Amino acid sequence: MNKYHNKKVRYDGWVFDSQKECDRYIYLKQLQRQGIISSLTLQKKFPLVKPYRIGKKTILHGVNYYCDFFYYDRDGNAVVEDVKGLKTDVYIIKKKLMAEKYGILIKEI
Repeated sequence: MNKYHNKKVRYDGWVFDSQKECDRYIYLKQLQRQGIISSLTLQKKFPLVKPYRIGKKTILHGVNYYCDFFYYDRDGNAVVEDVKGLKTDVYIIKKKLMAEKYGILIKEI
């Protein structure tokens, strides 16, 4: 169990943070097999803020967002999904940064 009381689930070579996230993966894999979505990717990295350096020394580390799922829908639109139970303050800030930097609205499941 983690701090949010979810039990990690192993499936298909991946470790998911919850059964809900694993179930969503199974569903998306089915959609991909049916040709409804394509290029399903897990844990895609989106850099949000570059590290802050003075000279060669990193003063503050960069900030990244890792989505649960990334894919293209039938119309070729990029979709970023996050399976959410609890929306932390950090997640809410990263969600706003995703919209600002990439023009992406995260689809919450």
